[in-house]
Amino acid sequence: MRTPICGRLGCDLPIFAFSHCRDVVVEVTRAGGFGVLGASTVSPEQLEAELRWIDAHTDGKPYGVDVIIPVRYDEEAEKSLDDLEKLIPRSHRDFMESILSSKGVAPLPPDEHERVQREIVAGRGGMTPDGARRLLKVALAHPQVKLVVSALGPPPSDVVEELRARNIMIGALCGKADHVGRHIEAGVELIVAQGTEAGGHTGEIATMVLVPQVVRACGDRVAVLAAGGIATGEQILAAQALGAQGVWCGTVWLGTRESELDEFEKQAMFAARAEDTARRKARTGKTVRMLKSELSEAWERPGAPDYLPTPLQGILYNEAHARVVRSKRKDLYSFPAGQVIGMISEESSVRDVMYRLQLEYANAAERLANVASPSD
Repeated sequence: MRTPICGRLGCDLPIFAFSHCRDVVVEVTRAGGFGVLGASTVSPEQLEAELRWIDAHTDGKPYGVDVIIPVRYDEEAEKSLDDLEKLIPRSHRDFMESILSSKGVAPLPPDEHERVQREIVAGRGGMTPDGARRLLKVALAHPQVKLVVSALGPPPSDVVEELRARNIMIGALCGKADHVGRHIEAGVELIVAQGTEAGGHTGEIATMVLVPQVVRACGDRVAVLAAGGIATGEQILAAQALGAQGVWCGTVWLGTRESELDEFEKQAMFAARAEDTARRKARTGKTVRMLKSELSEAWERPGAPDYLPTPLQGILYNEAHARVVRSKRKDLYSFPAGQVIGMISEESSVRDVMYRLQLEYANAAERLANVASPSD
C-alpha cells in the first residue's frame, strides 16, 4: 500500500484521516496513517490545547492541520469577531426558532446557551481568511505539523510562502479538474480530489470520474489523494488504480469510539443509508454533504430566508444543532457525512478500522491478481 507520499510525509500508510477529533488523529497516526485535524471550527486557544495533546500522544510522528480559507465570506464578520451574533438578521433567527418551536425543541438552559454560543462564535470566527491565519499561526508553532490543507481552494500567497519556508507540505481540496492549474500555480503540492460522495464541502462530480481527471491534469507535478466514497480496503485499491497515491477519509471515523460524536449522534449515523445524505447549504452557507433532516430541509422550502454568508450561517445553524442534540431529536439531526455512512452500522475502534482497511486491501489485491492471471 505504501506510495511516494508516505516517504514525503513520514507515514507508513497512505491513509489520510480527516477528523475534528484529536483522538482520531492520534490513533490513525499511531497506526501508521496520517491524521489531519480539522481546525476551522475552534478558536486559536482551543487549537493550541488540541495540538499540545496530539504532540504528547503521537510519539513524535508527523500529522496535519486542515483550515478553511474562503474566497467569499462576510467581510464585516471578519472585522467584528466580538459581535458576530449581532450580524445575524432577526428574520433568520425567527425562522430558525419557528422550526424548533413547532417541533417542541426546548431552548438551551441559560448557562449552557452562553457556553455553546461563546464556543460557536469563537470557532466560526476562524472561517474567514484572517481567522484561518490566526489558526495557522498556532499550528506553525508545532514542529510535528508537516502538512497544512486548505479546504476551500488554494491558500493565499503569503500563507504559501510561510509554509514553504518551514518545509511544510501544502495541500488543497479540489472538486473539478479545471481547478488543478490554479492550485499548482498557487504552490499547492498535494491535491485532494474530492468527489461528490464525500461528506463536508463537496462539488458535483463523482470520485470515479474526478480522480483520473485530476491525476491527468496534475501529471507528475503534484501528488493526488482520492476522497469521497472510501471506507474499505477495496476502495483504497481502486483509488490507487485511478492514479491516486492515497486516500483522504472522513466519514469512516464517525462511528468509532474515539469519534467526537456522542451515543445519540452515533446511533443516528448507524441508522442512515447512503441516500439519506444530500448537499445542502444550511450548515455553513456553502454546499455541504450532510445527513438530511427536517431541519436541513426546511431551509430548502419556498419562503425560507436566503442563506447567510460564511461564517454567519454556521453560527445560526450550530446553535440550533446543539439544541437538537440535547433534545435527542433524530428527525431534526444533521451532521456532515458522506454516502459511505450507509456502510457503517456499528461502533468500532480507529485501530480496528485501520487493520480492516489493510486486510481488505490485501485481499482485494490478491483477487485482482487472480482475475488478471487466472489459473488453468
